[in-house]
Amino acid sequence: MRMSLFSLLFLNSFVSVMFIVDVVLVSAQCQSDQSRLLLQLENSFSYNNDSSGKLVPVKWNQNTDCCSWDGVSCDGGGHVIGLFRLQHLQWLNLAYNEFNPAFPSAFEKLENLSYLNLSDAGFDGQIPIEISRLTRLVTLDLSSLLGRSLKLEKPNLEMFVQNLTRLRFLYLDGVNISATGNEWCKALLPLTKLQELSMSNCHLSGPIRSSLSNLRSLSVIHLDFNNLSASVPKFFAEFSNLTSLSLTHTNLGGRLPDEIFQIPTLQTLDLSDNELLQGSFQEFSPNLSLQTLSLSRTNFEGQVPESLGNLGKLTRIELAECNFSGAIPKTMKKLTQLVYLDFSFNRFSVSIPSFSSSRNLKYLSLRYNQLNGGIHSIDWSSLSKLEIVDLGENKLSGTIPPVLFCIPSLQRLFLSQNQFKGNLSDLHGRASSLLDTLDLSSNKFQGQFPMSVFELHGLEFLSLSSNNYSGSIPMSAFQNLRNLYYLDLSYNSLSIDATDTNVSSLSFPTFTGLKLGSCNLMEFPDFLKNQSSLYYLDLSKNQIHGKIPNWIWKATSLEYLNLSQNFFVEVQRPLENITSNVGFLDVHGNQLQGQIPILNPYDVYFLDYSDNNFSSILPPHIGDSLLSASFLSLSNNNFHGSIPQSICNSTVLHVLDLSNNSLSGPIPQCLFQMNVSLGVLNLRGNNLSGIISDTFPESCKLQTLDLNQNRLEGKVPKSLGNCKMLEVLDIGNNQINGNFPCHLKNIATLHALCCRLILAHLHQNSI
Repeated sequence: MRMSLFSLLFLNSFVSVMFIVDVVLVSAQCQSDQSRLLLQLENSFSYNNDSSGKLVPVKWNQNTDCCSWDGVSCDGGGHVIGLFRLQHLQWLNLAYNEFNPAFPSAFEKLENLSYLNLSDAGFDGQIPIEISRLTRLVTLDLSSLLGRSLKLEKPNLEMFVQNLTRLRFLYLDGVNISATGNEWCKALLPLTKLQELSMSNCHLSGPIRSSLSNLRSLSVIHLDFNNLSASVPKFFAEFSNLTSLSLTHTNLGGRLPDEIFQIPTLQTLDLSDNELLQGSFQEFSPNLSLQTLSLSRTNFEGQVPESLGNLGKLTRIELAECNFSGAIPKTMKKLTQLVYLDFSFNRFSVSIPSFSSSRNLKYLSLRYNQLNGGIHSIDWSSLSKLEIVDLGENKLSGTIPPVLFCIPSLQRLFLSQNQFKGNLSDLHGRASSLLDTLDLSSNKFQGQFPMSVFELHGLEFLSLSSNNYSGSIPMSAFQNLRNLYYLDLSYNSLSIDATDTNVSSLSFPTFTGLKLGSCNLMEFPDFLKNQSSLYYLDLSKNQIHGKIPNWIWKATSLEYLNLSQNFFVEVQRPLENITSNVGFLDVHGNQLQGQIPILNPYDVYFLDYSDNNFSSILPPHIGDSLLSASFLSLSNNNFHGSIPQSICNSTVLHVLDLSNNSLSGPIPQCLFQMNVSLGVLNLRGNNLSGIISDTFPESCKLQTLDLNQNRLEGKVPKSLGNCKMLEVLDIGNNQINGNFPCHLKNIATLHALCCRLILAHLHQNSI
């Protein structure tokens, strides 16, 4: 529909079709869809009322054939192929369409346009020079933020705007301008009437030149997502009409001038995501207009002054991931208009002040601070619009006020990693029906498991792990939460009964994450075989016996699988042609024997088969199945035979642990040459023989090398001194001879171990 509207306005014959009031070109009867589109277009036109009368506002009669309408020409099929010249059109908005990428070439004919909005209209490539000839433009919006790539190259920005001296509102967000600070600041100089400038994500660089200070009428400056690599100029504070300054993610540095906070007209200040930008708060005067203050992920530090309470118009304040410390001001209670507050990831301490007067508050995050005390002092009942509360990762204690769950608009509640105790009250019929996320993990809750959580039918995310809950939970209880996609009950004193044979596996929620570690499970939950969306499964530290079912590898969404510390004895066959997408597999601490599963070489990144009863040889092509693996542990098994040369094909391997097996033969020389990533090589407790190859490269990244308790001989290689990051070196209980290489003392991280290693070596030589 939208594309057709545009095709009516900009036809190939646009330039050649002249409008004459008393001449009508008719070729065929109009198609119904064409007349409908023309009428929509008519309603969008705005004309210059002072025109000479050569073109008057169109009044098309919808009851007649559109091919007979003034200024309309059709082809033989009744399709509109031409329209009049709309030279008196003043206002044109074609934003958010899906037009063909090529710009039409007749814009200069719309010479009376004062407003032109082509933002995200689907155009691509160079912005045509014709638009720069619309000298009566007051508002121009060419923003491109939804995928298309516009650019100002020929003409560049300076050529494009030099004649647009009436512009007051210029929006070029997402247009590739690719200009230095000198270039784009100079280019804007003719726009002395400019009030709003928005050029976010335009490939601009800095610095911001003082010539920009000549644009005294500026009230809005948005330059986000450009690599300005500059400081914030002090002259911004001299713009007497400045209401909005947004420079987020622009690689700002230096110290923010204190005067910026004192601009009386400033309503929005967003400098977030500039990690090098420094600053601190001075006193806030009472006459400020700030409504939005965002400094998240900057290097601001110090305390937030009590004068913050003077910002009575503040609706949004974001200070996340900075270096603020001290107490949160008690004057927060004066911020009655506050809607959004994020002070997370700082070092705020003492207790949480009252927010009871902020009755419009919807979002409250104080996560990852050092706040202590209880939360009963807050009048939660007065905060009836709260939707998200995040107090996780603090030192809060005491019990949770039941009224917190009863806030009618509450959707997400995060209280994890604190010191809350007690138990949840009966939530039946009291908790918010909108609650979809509840995270109370890593606290000190105790007593019988609160079964009333299974009556919160809107829950999608539930984590009560790492508490002291006790009791038995039937697996069928999960069926009550049909919207649940993430459940974590790990590490309590719970017993989950998965033996209910009357429960249909089809009636369970569709999980993407399920963590039931240390839940006294006795068997593998059968309902999992129908969980087609399961991504993360943790059944570790249970009492599951028997075989790992082979259907687990058919779960195409499964990436993380932890079955460690159970009593599995084997992996159910067949093991050939496994197409699983599992990337993280941890089965350590079982009683597994037979062959190890070989997973998709391009998906697997973590494999832990340690502490089992595997007793085969290592597959000759094991390295070819570890092309993306960064961690492999086969320690504490009974693997025998040699280490396959193919292990060196695992070029991103960071940890290789084959310790405490019965491996024999030489160490593949290529293992010592894996200089890109290998940081830990543990081969202790085998029957490896031969020498330690003197081939450690200069780019050696090894941090741990443990070859203890083998049958290695020869000398300590001099090239080991290339491993400048080495922290642990253990070559004891071998048949190494010769002098200990003193050049290893140049490895600073190894100094604490050198003496012990030399003594161990001398002791070995004396035997």
